[in-house]
Amino acid sequence: MAVSAKDVMELRRQTDCGMMECKKALVKADGDINKAIEILREEGLATAAKKAGRIAAEGIVAISISADGKQGAMIEVNSETDFVAKNDEFIALANGSAALVAEQNPVDVAALSALAMGDGTVESTRSALVGKIGENMSIRRFARFEAKGKLVPYIHGGSKVGVLVDVVGGDEQLGKDLAMHIAASKPKSLDSS
Repeated sequence: MAVSAKDVMELRRQTDCGMMECKKALVKADGDINKAIEILREEGLATAAKKAGRIAAEGIVAISISADGKQGAMIEVNSETDFVAKNDEFIALANGSAALVAEQNPVDVAALSALAMGDGTVESTRSALVGKIGENMSIRRFARFEAKGKLVPYIHGGSKVGVLVDVVGGDEQLGKDLAMHIAASKPKSLDSS
C-alpha cells in the first residue's frame, strides 16, 4: 500500500519516531495510524529489550525537594553516552523519577519502576525512550532524605555529582557553600570520630 507523506508526518508528530520508521509502520498497518502507533510501540519495546545488555556508564544526577524543604531525593540515571545524558527527555525522566522517589518513597529501583509516570509506568517510559533514542538507559540508584532542618541541593556542573545538605540553624547560602565543598572534597564524615 502507498502511504502519503502527510500520514508519515502525522505519525512522526504523534510518536517522535524517525520518518523511515513511521513509513515502515504505516506500510505494515495498511495506512492505519493507530495500528502504526501500536507497531512502533512494540518495536520500541523490542529495541529496549535488545539494548538492555549494553553498558550505560554515562548519565546524570537529579534532585527533587519538597516545597517546605523537609524531604527530598537524589537519583542517578545512566545512559550509554553523554550526548543522551543532555537530551531533554532523558533529563525529564531523571527529574520525574527523583520527584516520585521524594513523594512516594519506593523501597528500591524495582518498586520505583512500577510507579505511575505519564501514560504508563516509570519502566514503560524508560523503555519507550530507549526505543526512541536507541541507547540503553537505566536507573542505577537513589536515596531519599527527611530533614531535621531544611534540605539544600547542589548539583555540580555536568550533573555528575549531587549533594543534599540538611541545614539546621543556618541559611541557604551556608548550605550551598557546604554542599560545594562536599562535592569537591568528598569527605567520608563530619569529623574524625
